[in-house]
Amino acid sequence: MPWLQLRLTTTEKHADAVGDALMTIGALSVTLMDAEDIPILEPAPGETPLWQNINMMVLFDAEVETKSVLAQWKNDNHSQHTSNEKFELLEDKDWEREWMDLFEPMQFGERLWICPSWKPVPDESAVNVMLDPGLAFGTGSHPTTALCLQWLDSLDLKGKTVIDYGCGSGILAIAALKLGAAKVYAMDIDPQAIIATNENAKRNEVFDQRLEVGLPDSIDGIVADIVVANILAGPLNELAESISSHCISHGRLALSGLLDTQAEPTRQTYLTWFDMESPIYQDEWSRLNGVKK
Repeated sequence: MPWLQLRLTTTEKHADAVGDALMTIGALSVTLMDAEDIPILEPAPGETPLWQNINMMVLFDAEVETKSVLAQWKNDNHSQHTSNEKFELLEDKDWEREWMDLFEPMQFGERLWICPSWKPVPDESAVNVMLDPGLAFGTGSHPTTALCLQWLDSLDLKGKTVIDYGCGSGILAIAALKLGAAKVYAMDIDPQAIIATNENAKRNEVFDQRLEVGLPDSIDGIVADIVVANILAGPLNELAESISSHCISHGRLALSGLLDTQAEPTRQTYLTWFDMESPIYQDEWSRLNGVKK
C-alpha cells in the first residue's frame, strides 16, 4: 500500500513531545534523522542522545486528508516547535529489495573483497569475505573499518596470531583468517557481537579451531603477533596499557575508530609501548599503526 509522509523540522528539546502529538492525530510511525550531519560519538552509559536539530519523517495512511491532518496539527500547541512541514506520497515498493540494492561488493587493498551474499562475487580468485549488514557494527562501508581492512590486506599474515579487539560483526577477524592467519582471537564486550561474529564465521567457513570468540576475559594472558582495535578514542586511550599487553615484542598494532582530530593525542598515548607511525586519514577518520618496542 502507498503511504503519505509528512516531513518537518524540530529540535532535540521538543522531539519527543512533537512525535507523541503526531501519533495522537493518526501518525503510524515517526522517524528521527540528523538535520545537520553531526555525528554522536561515545554517549555516556544509559544516555540516548539526539541531534540538536532534527528532521522528522512521519507516516500516515495514504487515504487521510492532508488538509485535515495539517489543520489538526496547526491547532496543536506542539506545532509551534516545528517548521518546514511538507507532505509527499510514497509509492508502495519492495523495501527489502530497495535496501539490498544499496550494498555492493567492496575491494580493500589488492586481495580482499567484502561481498553481500545476494551479489555475485566480482573475482573468484580473490580473498572474498561474505558479509551482510546485520546486528553488529562492521560491513566495510565505514572509513574506520575500511582503513583496518586495507591494513590487514597489506600484511603477510601467514602463520600469524591476531587479536581483533572489539570485533563487532567479526569482519576483521574473518578477513585475517582468510588472508592466512593461523589463529585469531575475536573479543567484544557486547554479547550480540559474539553471536554475529560466530554466525559470520560459519557463513565464511572459518568457524573452526583457528577462531576463538568471546568476552574480554577470553583473551586474558593471550599475546599475538598482530593486534587490531577498531573501537573509539575513549576506550582506546583508557585501555591502552591492556591493549598493548596483548602484543608481542616487535608485533604490529592498528588502532581505528578515531576522528582525525583524535589521532595525534592517541598516538602520543601509545608511544609508551610502540614505535608509532604517522596517522593515516580517510574522510574525517584515521588509523594509527605501530610496532611494539
